[in-house]
Amino acid sequence: MTDDMQAVSSPQLAKPRFALDAWTSLAVVTLGPILAAFILCALALIVAGYDPIAYYLYVVERGVFSGQGLQQTLTRMAPLLLHAASLIIAFRAGIWNLGGDGQFLLGAVMAAALAPALITVMPDWITLIVCMLVAMLVGAAWTLIPALLRAYQGVNEIITTLMMTFLGTSFANVLVKLIFLDPGTTVPQTRTLPVGDRLPWLYGTTISSGLLIGLAAVIAVHVIMTRTAFGLRLRVVGANAKAALHAGLAVPLLTVVVFALSGALAGLGGAVDILGVFGNVRADWNPAYALAVVPLVFLARFNGYAAIAFVFFYAVLEIGGESAARRIGVPQHFTLILVATMFILLALAEWLDQRRRAKGKG
Repeated sequence: MTDDMQAVSSPQLAKPRFALDAWTSLAVVTLGPILAAFILCALALIVAGYDPIAYYLYVVERGVFSGQGLQQTLTRMAPLLLHAASLIIAFRAGIWNLGGDGQFLLGAVMAAALAPALITVMPDWITLIVCMLVAMLVGAAWTLIPALLRAYQGVNEIITTLMMTFLGTSFANVLVKLIFLDPGTTVPQTRTLPVGDRLPWLYGTTISSGLLIGLAAVIAVHVIMTRTAFGLRLRVVGANAKAALHAGLAVPLLTVVVFALSGALAGLGGAVDILGVFGNVRADWNPAYALAVVPLVFLARFNGYAAIAFVFFYAVLEIGGESAARRIGVPQHFTLILVATMFILLALAEWLDQRRRAKGKG
């Protein structure tokens, strides 16, 4: 074979090899750890005296193939997707907003308190929009202290956002028990928004239209962060804040804006969950969605479309696991053990893959 023929054929041969390497990496780094987590947890179920095959089959059947179960899965995705959007915009800008649970709960409480009062004087759709906007403002406002401390004093936002989460969840409980308490109930909770006045269901199902809001938020954030000049500025700030300053970007202002947008999306998640599903907030209620979504966003590598897939997978495990706990007798928290094991193995596989790539470059 002549040199010219080799020059032509080499790129053609490189493409399949590159594609094969990409698929191999996907299998090893993503699919392998997931399968290993299922096997390890299956062994744990056997030791505890349960049938792992029956458990897994019921989780999948209930979470995906059961009509009612699938509708519950898709409804559960709504607040998770809004948390994912909140985290993607923050993480891509190099900001660790770990205060999503506090922002979520305060947004939920404000929406739950306002909706029953406004529904008597406003049309339903105006009431829902106003409540969601207020929840977004509350979520954004709850990020103000960490944002200002990070932007102008350089204080680590991991610490401040976690502290604000603790304060926010406690403050939400105080609001429910003292200020927004429904006197007509024995259990401390806000007044209940009637089912007919909540976010409408989709196409004759019981799927909350909040799912569409969550999907729209994730896709919009993905497009903004990857296809707009504003998103480029935020990515530059996240990659190197000092370089962004030298480039003339208003890094402190952009930092505050990112915090506000992230908090607003988390607050919107609380409003969507209340206005679409629960109708009220009970004291001490905290689904802790935000911290659960953090590893999902990292596994998706901050890609909005991949995050949707991971959120769906997590929602299936949650809904199916809850049903399996009632039917088979497996403790309900076993789903969390499965998910935690999966996250640990995925993180370990990612770390090993990065070390392999670093050695290959060296």
